[in-house]
Amino acid sequence: MEMNLQTLFQDFNPSKFVVHSCLLIFTALLALKLDNSITWSYWAVFTPIWVWKFLVVLGATVGTYVWWQYPHFRLEGEAYIHYKAMLISLAIHLILLMFELLVCDQLTTGRHVWILVFIPLIFISIVSIAICIWSVKHDRSYELELFCAVNILQFIFLALKLDEFISWSWEVVFVPLWILMCLSLVGVLYSIIFAGILLRTPEVNVQQRRTSFNSALAYTFTVIPILVFQVLLTNRLDDGLPLSYTVVVSPLFVSYATLIIMSFSSKGGNKWWFGIRKDFCQFLLSVFPLLQEYANIAYNNNANRGANVVPSEPPEPYRDEETHKKVKESKKSQKNQKKNEFMKPVVPITSIDMPD
Repeated sequence: MEMNLQTLFQDFNPSKFVVHSCLLIFTALLALKLDNSITWSYWAVFTPIWVWKFLVVLGATVGTYVWWQYPHFRLEGEAYIHYKAMLISLAIHLILLMFELLVCDQLTTGRHVWILVFIPLIFISIVSIAICIWSVKHDRSYELELFCAVNILQFIFLALKLDEFISWSWEVVFVPLWILMCLSLVGVLYSIIFAGILLRTPEVNVQQRRTSFNSALAYTFTVIPILVFQVLLTNRLDDGLPLSYTVVVSPLFVSYATLIIMSFSSKGGNKWWFGIRKDFCQFLLSVFPLLQEYANIAYNNNANRGANVVPSEPPEPYRDEETHKKVKESKKSQKNQKKNEFMKPVVPITSIDMPD
């Protein structure tokens, strides 16, 4: 089993890591607040959400400053598409922030109707349909937009139920979510069957088998806990099941943990957040040059080898010019040394004096 810092952060997606970490903390705080285990105000409970939105606004602001301050950066590859995607994401998050502010104020004061509170979220759901089409056309990620687009009916039902305009049970109110979870379960079942087929196919290489198995495992530990949470929440709201909200949301922690782990292999991400313009691993090594030394070390857990630390050469994108020059000269020197050793005679030559 071999691990190194470079491999760990090479496919790391910092955006997903921040979002899922903030949602995990927020879910835990909200459950504790509903159980009266903490006496914080809802404005304090929503702190992880405020941190998330602050990072989004700050990242877009810095990215916009770099965009206008350095015009030659706009010529780098698909810079216009990345920048436009960042602005679209910023607009979605600002509207989502408006919804979150209204929710927090409604929970604190109760001076609004829930239909008014949900208007920004419903608007996001409608706009997200067009954004998903644009994202597919330009090969961009659209997880948040897709989630909002497929749940527009669920948001309307929630608003009507909270305002008591409909007297349906929560089991009926969650019908759109039940349908979505059934489709997700079909996807999980398909991924498990596909992974099983690849494991029994000798023509498939080990890397493809490992990838399919990890994907099936990740989907399973993401979807199943959400389904368990939905069942517990429905029984808690309809039948008054004697469970605390902390117990009800506990399956979500498994899903959040899985999503956080998956963020280390998600790749992608917009390179214009905070004006980075490069992969996170390259940016991390350029900001902290000392990490290059640790990025070139692989830790091997093989007991048959004498050393636990095995140095390895980084690929070209992670090697600066000076390091590349030194490695090149070292290889040339080793090659010349081997050549000289090969040309040395094996049997020493001695002079033989012939008798007269």
